[in-house]
Amino acid sequence: MPLPKMPTRPASILSAPDGEPAAIVTRAKRKPAATEPEVVVPTAPPLVQPELTGMRATPAKSSRPRRGSDAVLLRGTNAAAPITEPIAALPADETPAPGRKSARTAKEAAAPVAAVSEKAKGKATTAKATPAADPQATEPWQPAAATAGAAEARTAARSRPGVETTRRAARPRADAKRIFVLDTNVLLHDPSSFFRFAEHDVFLPMITLEELDDHKKGVSEVARNARQVSRLLDQLVVNSDQIDAGIPLDKLGNRDALGRLLLQTTSMAGQLPDSLPVGKADNQILGVVNAVKLKYFHREVVLVSKDINMRLKARALGLLAEDYFNDQVLEDSDLLYTGMLQLPDDFWDKHGKGIESWQQSGSTFYRVTGPLCAQFAVNQFVYFEGSMPLYAQVREVVGKTAVLQTLRDFTHNKNNVWGITARNREQNFAMNLLMNPECDFVSLLGQAGTGKTLLALAAGLTQVLETKRYTEIIMTRVTVPVGEDIGFLPGTEEEKMLPWMGALEDNLDVLNMGDSEHGGGSGGGGDWGRAATMDLIRSRIKVKSLNFMRGRTFLNKFLIIDEAQNLTPKQMKTLITRAGPGTKVICLGNIAQIDTPYLTEGSSGLTYVVDRFKGWAHSGHITLQRGERSRLADYAADAL
Repeated sequence: MPLPKMPTRPASILSAPDGEPAAIVTRAKRKPAATEPEVVVPTAPPLVQPELTGMRATPAKSSRPRRGSDAVLLRGTNAAAPITEPIAALPADETPAPGRKSARTAKEAAAPVAAVSEKAKGKATTAKATPAADPQATEPWQPAAATAGAAEARTAARSRPGVETTRRAARPRADAKRIFVLDTNVLLHDPSSFFRFAEHDVFLPMITLEELDDHKKGVSEVARNARQVSRLLDQLVVNSDQIDAGIPLDKLGNRDALGRLLLQTTSMAGQLPDSLPVGKADNQILGVVNAVKLKYFHREVVLVSKDINMRLKARALGLLAEDYFNDQVLEDSDLLYTGMLQLPDDFWDKHGKGIESWQQSGSTFYRVTGPLCAQFAVNQFVYFEGSMPLYAQVREVVGKTAVLQTLRDFTHNKNNVWGITARNREQNFAMNLLMNPECDFVSLLGQAGTGKTLLALAAGLTQVLETKRYTEIIMTRVTVPVGEDIGFLPGTEEEKMLPWMGALEDNLDVLNMGDSEHGGGSGGGGDWGRAATMDLIRSRIKVKSLNFMRGRTFLNKFLIIDEAQNLTPKQMKTLITRAGPGTKVICLGNIAQIDTPYLTEGSSGLTYVVDRFKGWAHSGHITLQRGERSRLADYAADAL
């Protein structure tokens, strides 16, 4: 009759009914001519291998402790006692087989065979209740090898996520939620900023509310944001009985905000250096941050501010400080979507099998399948310059299959737009977007002299005066001066905007000159014909101010937003949502020339719309890379 299989759990977990650990029973090798004797190991044999005393075994072939080994604390079980007795030796005639036998031998060797002492037994019972309980560090009678072996086992266990060592489990884990103390400038920059911190809590000092009250008067964007913050706080605080405990931020329906809003209800004066003036609002906020850090010592307290100097002072005082990153679309402007992709040299080798092609509306369509197709975006331009050149636009992406449409060549003179032809690859891509009636939103980025405004005006004039697709061109821009403000300007709205529209006048002169050279519009009328053409053009171009855009709806208009890099995301949303049926919106700008204070390349409204409209079937984007204004302007853009 065969013996039952050995238990797979450590012997320290198996105990007799009276609570004492059971002795280990080892089987001898089965012999064909004899019965199978049972070898019972005595409870206290003499020490045969004293160098193994107190060591914890690790699994074979690996330095990591397995789940369930006595080096790792098992939830719901007592900690295994250290080894104080020798390991039972194998019989002389039994040689462990490689692989499975070796692992089993190591597992059997890891089971302690000695009785648990009353002291170790009491520590194992109270392991969860005592935060700093560590048998390996508190038992003076253990040899040095036991402490070293346990330390190695704990170090290996920490490297595995999800596995808690005995020391880590004994300590009470700190609350994972952080407390963010908001500066006033964060709320003025984004009124809904306290809903952007996920499961973490938000703390508002009393001095922040005082500064909001000082900025709420006026008609500026800052005053409007201050009033909006006050209204949101009023909606959160109303009918809240326990303000001290915190107000749930998801009270108004913001499901992403899982934390609480903490308001300063008592005087909190943190210790600051005597050299910092107490009456300054920034220093008072720093004192509150220090006091909150001392009050919630078990949590991480972080100051969030758009003020660089305030963050520097906070770090100098040993406080955590961060910028407000929620408004940052991209951390690096080099990662911004360019709207085009160069195909690798082996594109046809990997994507040429099973290709389909057909003709439709004067264009050739290709359906290709391959691993690179999954990275395409709708309306993205792809090009391949080799033995089989390809210039196409992505029309559809389904899994690893994409539909490509060939482009119209606007570099050829027969396809000129108001006398203008594309001078490089990127301008050809831009012209295909501007002349496409199915593309409602187009964004063009590029340095000075790349032809953004000229291409947009040429496409707009062609579709307004020739094809009659749109009724008129509306052009607007942000009135942010490069230098000192020259003050108020006389005249009507359009007359006030004309000094800001110098680019419009310059490009109209170029278009009028190119139109007369190509025999369009003015024909052979000379100066009289050019003057009549300019009058006709000016009658179809309206210059509007951003200050009067709210509430308007543009029907069948060609809307050009120049210098869009100076717009905030909120202003950009206000402008684009003015578009009615049949309106095309063109955004032009250079994110390297931002003149608006507190705006960066990552938080600009132009960067915001490029990232958000990426992949939409009725939008397109191109980054122009080569300057075409003049060799002087091109060199200055690179060298200066």
